[in-house]
Amino acid sequence: MKALLIAINAKYIHSNLGVYSIYAYCRDKGVSERELRVREYTINQNMEDIIGDIYEEKPDLLGFSCYIWNIGLVKKIARELRKILPESMIWYGGPEVSYNGEEVLCENEWADGVMVGEGERSFYEVFCCFQKKGRAGDYEKIKGLVLRRGEHIVKTGLRDREKMDDIIFPYQRMEEFENRIVYYETSRGCPYGCSYCLSSVEKQVRFRSLEFVKKELQFFLDHKVPQVKFVDRTFNCNPAHTMEIWKYIHEHDNQVTNFHFELSADLLTEEEISFVKRFRPGLVQFEIGVQTTNLCTLEAIQRRTNLEQLQKNVAKVREGRNIHQHLDLIAGLPYEDINSFHKSFNDVYAMKPDQLQVGFLKVLKGSPLQERAEEFGIVYQSVPPYEVLYNQWISYEELRELKLVEEMVERYYNSMQFQAVISYLVHQVGDAFSFYNMLGMYFKKKGYSVLQQSRLQNYEILYEFAKENISFLYCQAEPFFANEGKEMQLLKELFIYDLYARENLKKEPAFLQNRELYAQQKEWLREFYQREEADRKYLCSYQGYSWKQMLRMTHVEWFSYDIPAFIENGVLEKKDVILLFDYKRRNPLNYQVGIVKIT
Repeated sequence: MKALLIAINAKYIHSNLGVYSIYAYCRDKGVSERELRVREYTINQNMEDIIGDIYEEKPDLLGFSCYIWNIGLVKKIARELRKILPESMIWYGGPEVSYNGEEVLCENEWADGVMVGEGERSFYEVFCCFQKKGRAGDYEKIKGLVLRRGEHIVKTGLRDREKMDDIIFPYQRMEEFENRIVYYETSRGCPYGCSYCLSSVEKQVRFRSLEFVKKELQFFLDHKVPQVKFVDRTFNCNPAHTMEIWKYIHEHDNQVTNFHFELSADLLTEEEISFVKRFRPGLVQFEIGVQTTNLCTLEAIQRRTNLEQLQKNVAKVREGRNIHQHLDLIAGLPYEDINSFHKSFNDVYAMKPDQLQVGFLKVLKGSPLQERAEEFGIVYQSVPPYEVLYNQWISYEELRELKLVEEMVERYYNSMQFQAVISYLVHQVGDAFSFYNMLGMYFKKKGYSVLQQSRLQNYEILYEFAKENISFLYCQAEPFFANEGKEMQLLKELFIYDLYARENLKKEPAFLQNRELYAQQKEWLREFYQREEADRKYLCSYQGYSWKQMLRMTHVEWFSYDIPAFIENGVLEKKDVILLFDYKRRNPLNYQVGIVKIT
């Protein structure tokens, strides 16, 4: 007998924790590697190639892991496999099918059954049943299934949830996960009841013993895994559990592995905040779901958040300059009209996250919000990902505008390549949301939003936008200058700063070309690098390199304004500054190069 666990991921770098947990559980029970295998694909692969690869295995039993991002492709693949593997049993499992198993089987006549909820024990028992009696097995006796029996669909009842210590650690051969994100869980369930989230269905949180957790963390550290992403829904809901894990990864830091946690920032304690400031820059990153700052909306979605405390704690963590913070917003929630979202966006933007994700409400099957969708006038897509189209507070047209804002934030803020220019333009427009909305409309008008652009093209488009709107930008806020010409000169300096803060350009964009160094600047550079070759005041990591090599490997630029100070505190001071861009040094939080003022 041969069984396959099949995962179809959104990207190659992702891995599927669910199928590997099931695989590990079955292997621990004695199922051989020959009898059970995992196959992972991506939604971007050719469907025929996936079908052919599965067919070559000649599986007797297939288990598909189903999510909103892959369910459409899973259905198509399973339907064709039924034709070419007519005797095989096809099972679905995962969050996309757990809520409505009967409906899934009615719509998917080629599927034999659905595994509801946690799949480790259910899949193992189905495997054993098939191994003994094939299709004629007594599957009705296995809890947690919805299955087809002749003309009827049978529900076998809910299965008791697994104890976390009975879950088998899913990772053994780490070469399978090279250059991929590794997912890991130390708890299941969530103590909160946010109505848009499936985790709200299980309010009791189960924790894995710290004895197991520490051994497993050490496994990741020993293998120098680049990133371990915790999937615990609210990682810091138990302070004692949280601190033990953070202490362990701090004390055993291998200088390589990054750990990603989803947090409720308002729950962070003073002890926790003080402790995480001791971490190596890049050891951890935090994903913090703010979702909205509208109090009526928070109440409607049953989300308990102390916004004032959240804002304070995000600021305190940011003070440490060692932790990447990713903050989330959701558009399309009840009671959040376009003006309210404008405010929520600006509130979160003011927290200065390293990344700001603008997401759109997904009305997930089985979520409490789905049950109240009609009450809130929420109209959403009939097929995955079930994204909101409009509700009684926000129109479809307004949500389309927010899609443009999302694209601009992703392109110009989250890329972390336009820090100086964006800071200045947001200041001039007056508020962040208005700027990104204005830029998004410009992209739409020019037709840029439907095209792929290179990094330098993104700079050129932003410069073009600023140039065409200079009169507006100049008048919107209190200008720094007496005329628009000087403002454009400042903008060029800001662009130069951002460009060289990322890479040592071989070719500058068109709007900066024809810049030449004065003879005295050339002489200054020669003398500076010759001094560095002798005493290494600024470039101590360049031992063994000649002054000419250091000249090529680094970059020096003259500025009329103190741009680093402006980025830090928002105050633009007219001041001659010479900056050295050191490309051997990188900030692990934003990948910006080392930048030093030469005195």
